[in-house]
Amino acid sequence: MSPPDRPAPANAAAVQRTRPTANPRWRWTRRWLLLPLILALLMLALIAAALQRTPLVARGETIAPEAIAEAKRLLRHNDPRRLQSGEVRTAEIPATLIDEGINYLASRRLHGRGAFAMAEDNAEVRLTLGVPLGIAVAYLNFRATVREAAGEPRIAAATVGDLRLPAAAAEWLLDVALTRFGVAEQWQNARRAIRQIAFEPASGLVGVTYVWESGLFDQARTLAFTPAEIAEIKAAHLALAGLLDHYAPGGRMPLARVLPPFLNAVEATPRARRAALLVLASQLAEKNLALLIPAARHWPRVRWLKLTLQGRNDSAQHFVVSAALAAWAGEPAANAIGLYKEIDDSRGGSGFSFADLAADRAGTRFGERLIGDSSRVDAALAGALTDGDLLPPLAALPEGFSSTEFKAHFGDRDSPAYRRLSDEIERRLDELPLYR
Repeated sequence: MSPPDRPAPANAAAVQRTRPTANPRWRWTRRWLLLPLILALLMLALIAAALQRTPLVARGETIAPEAIAEAKRLLRHNDPRRLQSGEVRTAEIPATLIDEGINYLASRRLHGRGAFAMAEDNAEVRLTLGVPLGIAVAYLNFRATVREAAGEPRIAAATVGDLRLPAAAAEWLLDVALTRFGVAEQWQNARRAIRQIAFEPASGLVGVTYVWESGLFDQARTLAFTPAEIAEIKAAHLALAGLLDHYAPGGRMPLARVLPPFLNAVEATPRARRAALLVLASQLAEKNLALLIPAARHWPRVRWLKLTLQGRNDSAQHFVVSAALAAWAGEPAANAIGLYKEIDDSRGGSGFSFADLAADRAGTRFGERLIGDSSRVDAALAGALTDGDLLPPLAALPEGFSSTEFKAHFGDRDSPAYRRLSDEIERRLDELPLYR
């Protein structure tokens, strides 16, 4: 039997009004609450697509001395001091030099690795950054392709991991990064000066045609030092001038007698000590700081003394210059420049010298310790510092090899004979408490 029909309520409209209805304001609130979650999930998906398990660029930080030679040749043929404003020039830049330069900047500025590779009508810049994920490491791999074209160089294509970026987005990311490093304006001016880029894989050269403007050189010098660094360099310059003013001009002085009072006269900060090493290196190399800092031409002159290390002026030069390079540019650059200098000497200078290499390596370690873990250096500067604290004995380290003699005795830098002497230098340095 079917149930009897229920009587309709007396006021159906009133019952209808009692049913719950959705609040429009709550609907909008719920959507706004869900939006951050959706965006977070989207961001996580993008990060997962960008990160990869293997690095695109896997290489060391080292700089080949051949790259230093190529850079020197390039500067010699494109010396900005000899160029006229409005002059059109074409620089042929070795691709290996660009490759080394990108890897150096990626290592120093981004703590990553970089590379440069050429194809027939384009080139690719590659960057890899390690991203720690707990006990594992993932990699952020970036590729950017630049094609041959007239006018300013532009990114034609780019990827981050498995994500393909629009060229405009890649250009925007580049501008953000350059702004972060404080060189955006200089980069834009330099890019506008470029008229043509040509990639020549067969010769391994990149041809860059540009219009020189005198302001580019001044801008490049402003990139070298910040105003704060210039102030620290000036303070170190004045401290050295005041210290050496008490000695007779042209006299000989052990470096170990000058370093403690000089370094103790500046602030005990990495930046101030780095500035002090640059001032001392320019003095030993007999280079005017005004070449880098125009205002330095108005600073007091520093009295010239022949500083020595283990009784040798050349050892003091190698030590201090390498210390400054390590403090400003890092160990790979210091090692490469020191080795390049010896190779260059073997071709007509004083000859290849393992004693000079020992002074280079000692200076590199000193510079790194001075601006890094400086506790041992601080203790040494507070005591009676000697030449033997800075540089081990140079006995039995051969010198004066011409390039022909070097090849006959050692072959190349990968030979067992060369490695034995190089390892011997490191062993002697390891025995010094300052570098142990």
